[in-house]
This record gives sequence, structure tokens and C-alpha cells, in this order.
Amino acid sequence: MGQVFTREQLLAQVWGYPGYRDTRMVDVFVSQLRAKLGDASPIRTVRGVGYSAIAPRA
Repeated sequence: MGQVFTREQLLAQVWGYPGYRDTRMVDVFVSQLRAKLGDASPIRTVRGVGYSAIAPRA
């Protein structure tokens, strides 16, 4: 598994919301992204922590 990013880190680094409290926005976005990527989605949930991505298979 790759590096794990917390929801707060993703909000700050991707969307520019430092210290933002409502991290559900990340969950909704990841859900929508997974739906678009289907079975090929490299995003993995690290329960209680955040998200990571795995390298695509060659």
C-alpha cells in the first residue's frame, strides 16, 4: 500500500481548505471518483485514517 493521506491533509493540499472541519466532502468526492473509475480505481480506504493509492498494474 502507498502513503496514507488523512482527510484533513487532502482538504488542505488538494482543495486549499486548511483546518476545515467537514471532512465528509472528501468521502463524497472519493466515492464519485471511484464510480467513474470502476474496478480500475487505485484508491484504497485506510479505515480510521484516510486514503491511499496503489500503483497500477503493468
